[in-house]
Amino acid sequence: MGLSMDEQKAVERFKTEVVEPSMTKLVILDFHAEWCGPCKALAPMLEKVAGEYADKGVVLKKIDVDEEKFIAAQFQVQSIPTVYALFQGQPVADLTNARSETQMKQTLDQILSQLPIEAGAAQDAKPEQDVSQFVTMAEQILADGDAERAAGIFDQVLQMAPNNAAAHAGLVRSLVQAGHVEQAQAALSAAETNPAIATDPQIEQARSALELAGNRVDEGELTALKEAAAGGDMQARFDYAEAAFAAGHRDAAADELLAMFEADREWNDGASRTKLLQIFEAVGLEDPWVVATRRRLSKILFG
Repeated sequence: MGLSMDEQKAVERFKTEVVEPSMTKLVILDFHAEWCGPCKALAPMLEKVAGEYADKGVVLKKIDVDEEKFIAAQFQVQSIPTVYALFQGQPVADLTNARSETQMKQTLDQILSQLPIEAGAAQDAKPEQDVSQFVTMAEQILADGDAERAAGIFDQVLQMAPNNAAAHAGLVRSLVQAGHVEQAQAALSAAETNPAIATDPQIEQARSALELAGNRVDEGELTALKEAAAGGDMQARFDYAEAAFAAGHRDAAADELLAMFEADREWNDGASRTKLLQIFEAVGLEDPWVVATRRRLSKILFG
């Protein structure tokens, strides 16, 4: 990402201390400094209101702009005190001008009426379970070709850890491979309602898988496309490769695309290589099949 080690640590602290609580609560984020007189004057009011609104799902988090310069810069803080309301990792309101207790409460009441805040959640609420071993197991089952079973496991994982991006992505990809494209689209739409999950790279991988599945045809049409591709027309070969992958015949799709690339790298602005890369992303760059197929592509490129 081009960040220094200190900047990476700052991002991780912010994620843990602010973003994660904001997944279910409304976070009042107070940018302040020890030398700032107005900040010290505002702090007691913020603490009082946050305490009174704790049972409504409101928490107060304070950011010292001298200690967390990188985070302050990301929020484009020009002066302090600056106060934002955050929900699910995103600023939803600028609270800086709410300087009195009455103004702050009125603003919070308006925000809370519009957001699905978990009011009254206990401070010692159980965190999501560690489900990494189940995600790994489901990924292996999916790689072994049992998409239906993998989808069932990913679905169970989400019941234990509904904010697990890997499980959301795995469910979408499993449903795609099982041929349940409409269910996969519904699962992706559900994942995208959470902004923190929607931007996860694993969800982008699931989007690619769903996009590729849009080319699914029945066996009769697939046979006709294969016969047309045998004539050597590049567009016909490309259409067959897309349909073959959507039908679950990824070896056939890769063979066709690799042969096309070897025959004419520049055809349609390198469409065969672009499609291969999209397939790699959809399947997963660490998947053994992808690793082996990428080696085949590399041999053509550099062999």
